[in-house]
Amino acid sequence: MEDSSAGILKLQNRTLQVLLNPSNSSNCTPLIMAQTRKGLKLGGHQGAPHLRPHGTRRTNGGAVEGDLDSLDEEPKATRAMGRPVWVVYTLAAVLIFTTVVDVLGNLLVIVAVLRNRKLRNAGNVFVVSLAFADLVVALYPYPLVLYAIFHDGWSLGETQCMVSGFLMGLSVIGSIFNITAIAINRYCYICHSFAYDKCYSFRNTLLLVALVWLLTIVAIVPNFFVGSLRYDARVYSCTFAQTVSTSYTIAVVVVHFFVPITIVTFCYLRIWILVIQVRRKVKTEVRPRLKPSDVRNFVMMFVVFVLFAICWAPLNLIGLAVSIDPELVAPKIPEWLFVVSYFMAYFNSCLNAIIYGLLNQNFRREYKRIVTSVWSPQLFFQETSRGGTEAMKSKPSPGLNNNDQQGETQ
Repeated sequence: MEDSSAGILKLQNRTLQVLLNPSNSSNCTPLIMAQTRKGLKLGGHQGAPHLRPHGTRRTNGGAVEGDLDSLDEEPKATRAMGRPVWVVYTLAAVLIFTTVVDVLGNLLVIVAVLRNRKLRNAGNVFVVSLAFADLVVALYPYPLVLYAIFHDGWSLGETQCMVSGFLMGLSVIGSIFNITAIAINRYCYICHSFAYDKCYSFRNTLLLVALVWLLTIVAIVPNFFVGSLRYDARVYSCTFAQTVSTSYTIAVVVVHFFVPITIVTFCYLRIWILVIQVRRKVKTEVRPRLKPSDVRNFVMMFVVFVLFAICWAPLNLIGLAVSIDPELVAPKIPEWLFVVSYFMAYFNSCLNAIIYGLLNQNFRREYKRIVTSVWSPQLFFQETSRGGTEAMKSKPSPGLNNNDQQGETQ
């Protein structure tokens, strides 16, 4: 140990001599630099100086300035990626756009449901819950990711990293569980409509939403025990590390993605079959209860599901492939593919509010009223939805009621 410390001290003195007398060091600088690298990496020596990215080496006696970036011994997880500037700015632009649209769009969804009586029904409770899940990730984790992008690394500490990773996981799992709950709600309304009122009373709906979030928390907590929430420099995020545990990664992909996707696919497949049967007049007894607005609402939420599956499938398939043999498969995953899959998943959080506005007249009109009210704040509190009745007194379409317009065609 003494020999190792003496060797490192000797190398440091030689390095200082080179820095102070550069004219005499042209021949020996490469050797000293190589030996200094080796000296700094000696195992068991905790007193080796740490050189920061900006080129300042801090010691107990002060600091020596110099262009010593190559000697930086930052942990690999927080080291700069050295990407082209255009790549960094592209990723930042995508995330800024996603964050702004996410916040504004999902706030519009929540306010629209609260203001519009026609939108206040059992089905839309899950829509508000889904909007909240998407909103969570834009209010805290995304800004920290942007900070890491512009600083080319994580410098916010371990606690911030854990909180960011937890909230990001909470948002992702909460989103897929809420989408599953929405699919089950639509299935019960269209395929088992006579039992719908009893199953989805206001009280039962709130209990089901609470259950969704309880399961979400239960699903994310094991990450703290496995130690899988880590900073990934490739995506500038504190997120789930796919290479920590093979069995846990498989469990996460199956429970958090494939099982919900299977349930949603079953529900929507049964609805599609019923809709086709009604269209072909195979089941005429269902026709009076299956209105054109119900079909449109189902199609809209089906689009929400399909876009979620498209945005999240690449990342989950990569995770499943890596879990088979992390040491063999992980290095073979192209970095660009991994980054694109992550930012596709991020982008999904801003899509739902746009879909509601494009495919649903009630939401679209309420969006316009809310935006108009920004210029006339008194209208925000005075204006209420016209022609609506309390949602829970009768059974409107569960979700995005779209039949307020008489004579509206499908």
